[in-house]
Amino acid sequence: MIGSRFLSVQYILHMLPIGFFYMTPTQLRAFHLVAEAGSFSAAARASGLSQPNLSGQVTALEKSYGVRLFDRKSRNVTPTETGRQLHGITTRLFAVQDEAQALLAGERALSRGHLRIAADSVHHVVPIMGALRERAGSLTFALSIDNSAVVLDRLLRHEADVAVMAKSVSDPRMHTVRLRTDRVVLFAPVRHALARRRRAPLAALSGQELVLRERGSITREALEQAMAAADIRPGAIVEVQTREGVREAVAAGFGIGAVFESELGEDRRFRSIAIADRDLAVAEYAVCLQERRRVALVRAFMDEASRLAA
Repeated sequence: MIGSRFLSVQYILHMLPIGFFYMTPTQLRAFHLVAEAGSFSAAARASGLSQPNLSGQVTALEKSYGVRLFDRKSRNVTPTETGRQLHGITTRLFAVQDEAQALLAGERALSRGHLRIAADSVHHVVPIMGALRERAGSLTFALSIDNSAVVLDRLLRHEADVAVMAKSVSDPRMHTVRLRTDRVVLFAPVRHALARRRRAPLAALSGQELVLRERGSITREALEQAMAAADIRPGAIVEVQTREGVREAVAAGFGIGAVFESELGEDRRFRSIAIADRDLAVAEYAVCLQERRRVALVRAFMDEASRLAA
């Protein structure tokens, strides 16, 4: 007997007492499609349903409860606070349905699908995507890049199917695969005094201006923890939102940057500087929710991650 968490959305809804609420699976599905797509027209194109049909279903749901689920602006829609919370519920609800279908499908060959990936860097996730694409060329991907804290949040909120990040989690809700270990290195413009040294002690950062990612970045977290432990106080810190922004700020002379060794690449504007007396090693992980491990695309992604890690 399949556990209760694998019951279909329709079964769950119809098992509730009459009069408990006034919604249908069709209305919830219409709402979910529009919330995912960001507009009624995009949802219609993605689902093959008519735009008036989707609009009518969502409007009927709103009228049944006297609530507004979307702020309708021009061609796009933005979920209200109630809509945002309902989207979190429908995401979990339809994820359970997808999981049930994946379980019943067994080991059927992977043929098509769309995988939402959140990652803190492209460097570790793209090889897994490439391996999946070779396995099934019809797969499509949506990849969002952010710091590890945001990546983890997106996974927990069911806004991503899988994640790749440099943040170790001991949450029983998570399944993780360790991919590789990377190291934090410094980099500076070629004319910077520190750039003449291929290796430097961490104390060399005392009083130096730094260019770092926003809080939540594992690169910044590892470096700041090491400096705090050694009582090293840098000068001004310039906070930049993206890796590309950090590189350009360092190139413009705003300070010394920190980056994972695998991400620096070849750039004649910079010199890489290894930290001589600290090994700021950080592991990179592929992560998914335990409850979604049986979903075909999630399982395939984690399998390829394990294979590449080995």
